[in-house]
Amino acid sequence: MTEQTDWLPRDVDEEVPSAARIYDYLLGGAHNFAADRRLGEKFLAALPSARHVARLNRAFLRRAVLTLEDAGIRQFIDIGSGIPTVGNVHEIARDVDENSRVVYADNEPVAVAHSELLLRDDPNATMLQADLLDPEGIFGHPRTTNLLDLSRPIGLLMVGVLHFAAPENDPVDVMRRYREALPPGSYLALSHFTADIRPEDMLGVAEVMRQSADPIHPRSHAEITELFDGFELLDPGVVGTALWRPDDDGLHAETPGSAQIYAGVGYKA
Repeated sequence: MTEQTDWLPRDVDEEVPSAARIYDYLLGGAHNFAADRRLGEKFLAALPSARHVARLNRAFLRRAVLTLEDAGIRQFIDIGSGIPTVGNVHEIARDVDENSRVVYADNEPVAVAHSELLLRDDPNATMLQADLLDPEGIFGHPRTTNLLDLSRPIGLLMVGVLHFAAPENDPVDVMRRYREALPPGSYLALSHFTADIRPEDMLGVAEVMRQSADPIHPRSHAEITELFDGFELLDPGVVGTALWRPDDDGLHAETPGSAQIYAGVGYKA
């Protein structure tokens, strides 16, 4: 039995799990299908701390956006933004400045459909259906150029997305192209799965995600740090999400698996 709804894009196959909907499930969201939940349970079996890991990643996004707002950033591009949930970038940013502008980009049709519904009456936020491997297409898209001033600093958010880029996609070169598209004074906030900690668990996670539309490719600390080439890393550098400028959100305790994702923020001079 399908869970088809009126808003669902017609070409979405509900039987093929997607990373965006599995992440939504792990965060406790409702915008996922039975196939996503089944694979989500396998994900949890491989990585029992997965829900905590997902919450830590989401908390890093919030802290990174607030850090960039403190630095004067008022326009953002969020790559791989996923299913809309509480604490979207525009909500976080507008707690500081109600005029902050956000371009969201994702290749997952359900994420795009939900985001377009959420943002349909918002003049300062928009959604693109786009591939993270196409920085030129994202930066050159009319919705991007109409909303953002690309001559002024931008906060580029790539939170939990680059591990979907396979080695043959050359993610270091992809990030070079993003860096070249960013004006001086911009920032990059990035998080990425690693197998440095609990490698057997991550092997299991990678095996699970091969059954989805979005296989993942965990990388080492050195490989993830290389993605920041050309950026000046902010303190404390590339660390587990729980350790990147923790606050009193109650999530920063170093419980098992909490450093399964490395995170960092860099500045383009």
